[in-house]
Amino acid sequence: MKKRNKLLFALALLSFAINVKAQPITAGPHTRVETVYGPIEGYQDGAIYTFKGIRYAKAERFMPPQAPDKFTTLRQCKLYGPKAPQGQNFRWNERGSQTDYNFGNQFVLEPMDEQGCLVLNVWTPAINDNQRRPVFVWIHGGGYAGGSGHDLPCYEGRALAEVGNIVVVNLNHRLNVLGYSDLTALGGKYSQSVNLGQQDIVKALEWVRDNIERFGGDPNQVTIGGQSGGGGKVSTILAMPSAKGLFKRAIIQSGSTTRQALPEQTRKFGIAFAEELGEPANENADFSKYTYEQLNEAIGRLAKKGIRSPQSPVVDGKILPQHPFEPASPVSKDVPMLIGTDFNEFTFDISKNMTWQEAEEAVKKRMGNEKGQLFIDAFHKAYPKAEPKELTYIDTGFRAGAVQQAKAKSQQGGAPAYLYLFTWKPESNALGASHGMELPFMLHNVSLQREMTGASEKAYKFEKLISSIWLAFIKTGNPNVDGLPKWEPYNEKTGVTMILDNTCQPLQHHDDDLMKMSHNIWR
Repeated sequence: MKKRNKLLFALALLSFAINVKAQPITAGPHTRVETVYGPIEGYQDGAIYTFKGIRYAKAERFMPPQAPDKFTTLRQCKLYGPKAPQGQNFRWNERGSQTDYNFGNQFVLEPMDEQGCLVLNVWTPAINDNQRRPVFVWIHGGGYAGGSGHDLPCYEGRALAEVGNIVVVNLNHRLNVLGYSDLTALGGKYSQSVNLGQQDIVKALEWVRDNIERFGGDPNQVTIGGQSGGGGKVSTILAMPSAKGLFKRAIIQSGSTTRQALPEQTRKFGIAFAEELGEPANENADFSKYTYEQLNEAIGRLAKKGIRSPQSPVVDGKILPQHPFEPASPVSKDVPMLIGTDFNEFTFDISKNMTWQEAEEAVKKRMGNEKGQLFIDAFHKAYPKAEPKELTYIDTGFRAGAVQQAKAKSQQGGAPAYLYLFTWKPESNALGASHGMELPFMLHNVSLQREMTGASEKAYKFEKLISSIWLAFIKTGNPNVDGLPKWEPYNEKTGVTMILDNTCQPLQHHDDDLMKMSHNIWR
């Protein structure tokens, strides 16, 4: 297995070298920045200055993050830092789903380190030039359990920074048992041991506030964004008082989250977790002596006893005072939002053609005759020009959450929310408009994700449009650009959703009947 992983890693690097246009790489005094914590050196990649693995915080196990230690010796920030400890990466040959486009697979040898994972990366057109550019802070997906700021090749921020003249930041933070356990019931020093992964992200945003001017960025023009689990994290940050004022706009892609876990359940788990490890169920519990694997083994034993860990953000009443969007939190009332999903999200294979009869039979077999027929009728109403197979793989769960979130934002009467549905499908494979398909387009990295997009002429043309939409929102809070029909904010009366495809069009309440039969999977 180790030899196979090394081979995959070597092939990934070769693919990266082939697909990326060669740029001169330089480093030295001209690539140094004096942060508020100490001097660092990155490198210049063509027109873009790049800094990787910058420490933005430090933290003891299960404790809130603190500002990093100051230093005087020059630190090299030219390599990605370690990611948070986590389970097995997705592997393309062990699954059969559309997430086969290298989630975690390009960097299978990426190191993991509990103490060293609180790092971020910066791409910028200039440093120390007294200019203030908009800043885009990208938060990775992977639920609340896995992932990193460079899990996918297209997470690289260089291209978007160059084409948009903005500063791009992404980051790692604590995950799973280390980042999303609730130990507050133990009291004492554990009274703030909840939502630690979210607290890490806020600490990263504080680092951006305090340092980004030195990287040519504007701390008053920060947009946060995330996809999948990253969208859930952004949804949650929008309701965290500690994050208020650290960002101006927010983007949520296939991760709209309206509710989070409740302390009645999570605090009981914290007590059971301590007891399972043989620790006292109070502030004297010592979790530092256990390995990461031992902590997970304890969780596994509890699961067999019917005690499961939510390992997600918790409405603890302080760090997260309320559910993010039931109703929309006043913390982010003045924050414009861009919200959307992909047409089919998680589907295993959409390459098989079928007749309408075959498609309808498949739906009725899955849903029952009566409910299946209602679904079929609602689908035809929403998408009268669809192909038969699309009936069997259309997403309703992610889309339902996005509509619910946009509605809650509209009801608040504050800043606008713009709702989209990404329906573009690659011609070269069976992925369809799957979970994360928009990522290489909005990050202007189609060339780094060729196996996903097909790298066709249409793909590169579409990349220009989609990245321009995201850049417009990052800069102004409004996604309208040339080449796009007028895009109105979402409200309950018009229910506008912008269809993003080779031909874009705004639709009003087009799938209301489908949404009535749908369930928000990110509650």
